[in-house]
Amino acid sequence: MSTRFDTIIKAEKPVLIDFFATWCGPCQTLAPILKQVKDNLGERISILKIDVDKNQQLASKYQVRGVPTLILFQNGKQLWRQSGVLSKEDIVKIIIEKSN
Repeated sequence: MSTRFDTIIKAEKPVLIDFFATWCGPCQTLAPILKQVKDNLGERISILKIDVDKNQQLASKYQVRGVPTLILFQNGKQLWRQSGVLSKEDIVKIIIEKSN
């Protein structure tokens, strides 16, 4: 996964990574919000969900200490990160601001 992941985050278009866990209530709250973000931004962004229980090395590499944690990448650079649930409007605004 790591090599493929490294390729994905090096994309020119922004990539929002959602580090989540199936047992996490806030993660379940965030899932439909991220679908709305994708519906709003369409092809301007990729959203990738990473289950921290199945990808512990990747979560450790990016120092994910709590879920959900969102990390925005573009061209291999981390542009932004935050733990917790945000509104669709806040996430869209952050993606547009950080990736331009």
